[in-house]
Amino acid sequence: MENQTVFDNVESNPSLETAEKIITDLQNLNFSHIVGIGGGSSMDVAKYCAFKMNKAKIMIPTTFGSGSEVTRISVLKVGNKKKSFHDDGIIADIAIVDSHFIENSSNEIIKNSVIDACAQCTEAYDSKLANMYTKFLCNAAFDLLEDGIITKNYEKIVMGSLLDGLGFGNSSTTLGHALSYVYSNEGISHGHALAFTTSVAHKFNGSKFYERFHNLVTKLDFPKISLNQSLENAAATIIPDKKHLDNNPKHVTKEDIIKLLESINR
Repeated sequence: MENQTVFDNVESNPSLETAEKIITDLQNLNFSHIVGIGGGSSMDVAKYCAFKMNKAKIMIPTTFGSGSEVTRISVLKVGNKKKSFHDDGIIADIAIVDSHFIENSSNEIIKNSVIDACAQCTEAYDSKLANMYTKFLCNAAFDLLEDGIITKNYEKIVMGSLLDGLGFGNSSTTLGHALSYVYSNEGISHGHALAFTTSVAHKFNGSKFYERFHNLVTKLDFPKISLNQSLENAAATIIPDKKHLDNNPKHVTKEDIIKLLESINR
């Protein structure tokens, strides 16, 4: 490939500053496309930059959990707190999905990615924004992901991740994701946090996916997580997250959040 510029310093849980630096570095160059290749962090940054610069977007996932290649969402840290940007202009023009990329991934990357996809599709199935179309996609996604995890079938994991992106991207994630960000802000990987936050959220909501999701978390053998900050402060950070909490199937209070965080910390 000729006449390309490569930026390969996107951090895990990327910041808005990273995206703005790329935009500044590229703004005087003459080009037509931005290609995001990597996991959700790389693709979220690439989509945001292309959206702001009015460039065509090509997304190529190499880990399969975020579904970012087919969503209208970019998640970036603003002031050290995760914020999701939603706009139809963020959707990729082209997504190239190939299970070849997962074959040499480490077990740690695979399990953190796949539980992220499982959390997204199961939360979105239960969301108040869900409809027949998104429920079908989310249910099919989880069936594929679950079977792919149990049988170590990469093709099913990749297809499940793709359907997950189409399903939750047209619905919404809910309580599990709202709870997860305070853990990510303390350096715990997003998937690792969701393994526990979505588990307690599904139990709270009475989700039909609770037992199956919990069994996958057990099978993938995630170590326990806990917060350094007080649960009161964490709850105060979580409760304004209306994008997730307003779409949760059950009303959630600050007291509920503290109890859920306590159950994770035990």
